[in-house]
Amino acid sequence: MSTTTIAFAGVSHIHIGGFTRMIQARKDIKVKLVWDPNPTRAAYWAKELGATVVDEAALYADKDVTAVAVCSETNRHEQIVSKITQAKKHVFVEKPLGMGSKDAFAQADAIEKAGIIFQTGYFQRGDGKIQFLKQQVDKGAFGKITRVRGSNCHSGALGGWFDAKPNDVANEWLWMTDTQQSGVGAFGDLGTHSLDILIMLFGEVEEVTAQLDNGTNRYGCDEAGEGLIRFKSGIIGTLAASWNDLADPLKYNISGTQGHASVINDNLFFQTKQDKLHDGSQPLRKSELPTALPHAFELWLDAIGGKKDLPLVKPREAAYRSAVMEAMYEGARTKTWVKPKV
Repeated sequence: MSTTTIAFAGVSHIHIGGFTRMIQARKDIKVKLVWDPNPTRAAYWAKELGATVVDEAALYADKDVTAVAVCSETNRHEQIVSKITQAKKHVFVEKPLGMGSKDAFAQADAIEKAGIIFQTGYFQRGDGKIQFLKQQVDKGAFGKITRVRGSNCHSGALGGWFDAKPNDVANEWLWMTDTQQSGVGAFGDLGTHSLDILIMLFGEVEEVTAQLDNGTNRYGCDEAGEGLIRFKSGIIGTLAASWNDLADPLKYNISGTQGHASVINDNLFFQTKQDKLHDGSQPLRKSELPTALPHAFELWLDAIGGKKDLPLVKPREAAYRSAVMEAMYEGARTKTWVKPKV
C-alpha cells in the first residue's frame, strides 16, 4: 500500500480532533508537518498526528508533502490557499471556504487554475437520506415543489462549547465566535451545512434575507437565525441554524404538489402520489436508502491517494455557499432581500 504524505496549515478548527482520529485509523496517510500561528496549539496537534512543527514557508516548500488540510481561522483561508495553490499541492479547506464572496471566489479561481484536488467539509451530502431525496427531486417525485426547509441546530452556546480555555489548546474554539476571524456566528457556522444541501437539491438562489438572534448573549455574535430563500426555480425555502437548541428533531422538509418528505429524529418519511409504495406512514428502512458515503474528509484522503471519480465538492460550489450566506447576513443587517454576489 502506497502512502500519501500531507500537512496541516492551521489546526484551530473544532473538527481537527475528528480529522485526527480519521487519519490515525488509516495506514495510507502520513502527516509530516503542522503549522499554526499558535505554537502551543501546533505542538499539541503535531504530537497527536505524529508530525513535526515547522514554520509556514517550510510547510509549502516541502517536496514530500503533496496535499495540505487547512483547519485555520476562516480569515486566514485566502492567504493560506494562495500559497498552497502556488505550490501545486492538493487542498482540503474547512467550511466555510471564505469570509464572504470576494475571498471565497478568489480561492476558487486559484484552486481551479492550479488544477489540484479540492474538498471542503460538507459531510451531510453523503447521508443516505439526502442522497435519496436528491434522487426523488431529480425524478420529479414531488411534482411542483412549493416550499422546503433545512435546519441545523445544537446546544453549543447553552453548553459553553466555545468558552475560552487558554490552558487547553485541544478544546479552545473561542475564535469561532469572533466574526472578525470566523466571518459568521452560529447561523453561518451551522447553517452552511443545510444551505449546501438546499442548494444541492433545489439549485441556485435568486435572493435571500434573514433574521438573527442571540439566546444567551454568551459570545457577542449571533447564536441563532432564520433565513428566507427565493430559489431561481420559484421554490420558497427557509433555513434555521442555532447554538441555542436543546433538540433539533426536524432537519429537512420538502413539500410539493405530488409528494412530501420530512427528516424527523434521523428518520426519513416520504410519500408521493406517483407510486403506492411510499405513503409516508412509516420511516424508510435503511435498506431502502442509498449507502452512505464516507465523511467528506475521508473522501478527500481517498482522492489524493489516487481514487477516481469521487463526489467531491467543487471549488465554485463552496464559494457560492459563502456568497449566499454573506447575502443572508446582509439581509439581516439591512432588513431587505439581497442577491448573492457571484
